[in-house]
Amino acid sequence: MGVVEAFRAAYGASPQTVWRAPGRVNLIGEHTDYNDGFVLPFAVPWGVTAALTPRTDGTIRLLSLQAPGEPVTMATREESEGWTRYVVGVLAMLGDRVEGADIAIDGDVPRGAGLSSSAALEVAVASALNDVHELGLTPMELALLSQKAENDFVGMPCGIMDQAASALGREGHALFLDCRSLGSRNIPLDLAAHGLSVLIIDTQVHHEHAGGEYAKRRAECESAARKLGVPALRDVTDLAGALDQLRGDERKRTMHVVTENHRVEALIGLLRAGQVTEIGALLNASHLSLRDQYEVSSPELDLAVEAAIRGGARGARMTGGGFGGSAIALVPDERLDDVRASVTAAYAERGFQEPRFLPATPAAGAHRLS
Repeated sequence: MGVVEAFRAAYGASPQTVWRAPGRVNLIGEHTDYNDGFVLPFAVPWGVTAALTPRTDGTIRLLSLQAPGEPVTMATREESEGWTRYVVGVLAMLGDRVEGADIAIDGDVPRGAGLSSSAALEVAVASALNDVHELGLTPMELALLSQKAENDFVGMPCGIMDQAASALGREGHALFLDCRSLGSRNIPLDLAAHGLSVLIIDTQVHHEHAGGEYAKRRAECESAARKLGVPALRDVTDLAGALDQLRGDERKRTMHVVTENHRVEALIGLLRAGQVTEIGALLNASHLSLRDQYEVSSPELDLAVEAAIRGGARGARMTGGGFGGSAIALVPDERLDDVRASVTAAYAERGFQEPRFLPATPAAGAHRLS
């Protein structure tokens, strides 16, 4: 049963609007977004679809095809829990501009793979509400609203990257985003023209870092910025001098953030020069920094990267918040089978759960289906 049919079955009428928003994979620029830095994600073909009709009585009724059963009905927004908090948080951020809604949700973003299913859910619902209430919010405003829902209502201190990629993504392009100014531009990413693919390697280790290690890293960065007298680590221009003033984890976090911003800019330079095959070294350097300086990798992610490179990938790195989830590998098309076989064999040898492989192509951002 599709989401529209599920909506009709649950609520007795067709939805007024249906919107789909994608998940994202980050090509490079990890843990830089909440440091006012640079990121380069792209939207993926998997996403979340929200069928919605507004209500005027303040009631919220939610149905998910991934959580079979009767719709969850809430008379107040404080009653939400679990996955419903991401949806209700969006309504809460809109305040008295919306009252209630009947909503049915369907999603095919692989959960726990670090592909931002939560951002896709938020942006799909925000876009649908924006549509039916004729609020006139821009895609970036919808992204900011969705981020605020996750920060303030769910309690996950994420940056703007995930929601921006979901709202502003463009087919065949990566999204370069300055997370301070919120200026963005689409960068052509025609991998097929160069005989390359981005292969997502889902470690099947599902991360849960809301409020935990993720928040700890963010606090370390903010503390380091205060000690250095800058608004954010993005503003560090003398890295050697900054590192002399810091110790321990704050020193490591600063080294990663500053060098990762440089890697984003360098990778964009290579793409613009048509040197797509040369970006692999930057992916490798990003992974080493995330592993050693930011300390958010895992044995499964490290093995995926190492085995992918042995199998013929031009470069690879973990992607997403870390502590599990997925890695990405830049692979010549003729070596895709070799890379899959290399990673699968390495996992079997270590006794890890068999990984899942997802070929990713840059997809469209949030859009109306009906």
